[in-house]
Amino acid sequence: MRAETQNIVDAIGKSLQLLAQRMDRETAQHRLEEFNARVEDPTLWDDPASAQKLMRDRQMLVDSMDVYNGIERELNDNVELIELGEMEEDEEVVKEAEAALAALRERAAQKELEALLDGEADGNDTFLEINAGAGGTEACDWAQMLQRMYVRWAEKRGFKVELQSEEPGGEAGIKSAAYKISGQNAYGWLKSESGVHRLVRISPFGKGTRETSFASVWVYPVVDDNIEIEVNPSEIRIDTYRSSGAGGQHVNTTDSAVRITHLPTGIVVTSSEKSQHQNRDIAMKALKSRLYQMELDKRTAAINEAHENKGSAGWGNQIRSYVLQPYQMVKDLRTSHETSDTSGVLDGDLDAFMAATLAMDVSGKSRAEANAED
Repeated sequence: MRAETQNIVDAIGKSLQLLAQRMDRETAQHRLEEFNARVEDPTLWDDPASAQKLMRDRQMLVDSMDVYNGIERELNDNVELIELGEMEEDEEVVKEAEAALAALRERAAQKELEALLDGEADGNDTFLEINAGAGGTEACDWAQMLQRMYVRWAEKRGFKVELQSEEPGGEAGIKSAAYKISGQNAYGWLKSESGVHRLVRISPFGKGTRETSFASVWVYPVVDDNIEIEVNPSEIRIDTYRSSGAGGQHVNTTDSAVRITHLPTGIVVTSSEKSQHQNRDIAMKALKSRLYQMELDKRTAAINEAHENKGSAGWGNQIRSYVLQPYQMVKDLRTSHETSDTSGVLDGDLDAFMAATLAMDVSGKSRAEANAED
């Protein structure tokens, strides 16, 4: 077997090791048998919430086992084909099997990343907020560029994108925007985008000077119906106000927009659909999601502390720089992943950055750093 092909086989093997670890392969079959026995219990659906959780957990285990077994089987089959082809000096068979292994490596790497999305809320839909920071009109324009970037990313994945609220900038761009993004692992993929994003460019507003702008991104999961978050009515203030609504400048203004302030934490959420009743419901769900995110942050405080020196811990930290002049580069300050394809990134090509962050282990090391220590 050629050295290059052996490297591909080894890479697939490493992906299989991680997949086996994430699903605890040694006990997987036993756990599946336990799930199956409970599914056959005639009293299972006496508690619908518990039954639904059981069915979800069982399906996740089945899917994990199927993915692992499928990759392992395809790996073994193609290795055997290469060995057979080499014995019979059939170069065509060898080339076909090598091509199949190359494709399998890409698929295995993708499944490896997806296996890292096993946090409590990673599978949930997500809310995403963008706020212009320091820089006036420049910052508002930058916030709108980020808005387009994330919408394009979500659309490429086939996710459902719903604009919850938007506040236009004074001269250009937006001061803020909030979205609900729905799709498989939407929160798991986007959670690493929370933080401050920095732009360096020549001003497009007639100044001709090099400007630095900042915008903040906040990502938090949509709370499932089976997660109970209690909100004390005495601890919130609900205001209505006039807004252009989720449709932007082409929609008539309305007084039905709703702003909810959570007094103990200072969290403020808004919604500006047409119906005031709908806005109250949307804003309350957003508030519960924010409170849930705070609880998740508390549980992962140790991890955040470990990452702090790399600038990745929470709101208010710069996580990524986008340089358009005098050269072109986008660089993540946590993982050191970078690219010169700034136009691609701003058009939604974010998967490589998200994947690099997902691949970081809990000590705060990037995959490259971890491999260097092996």
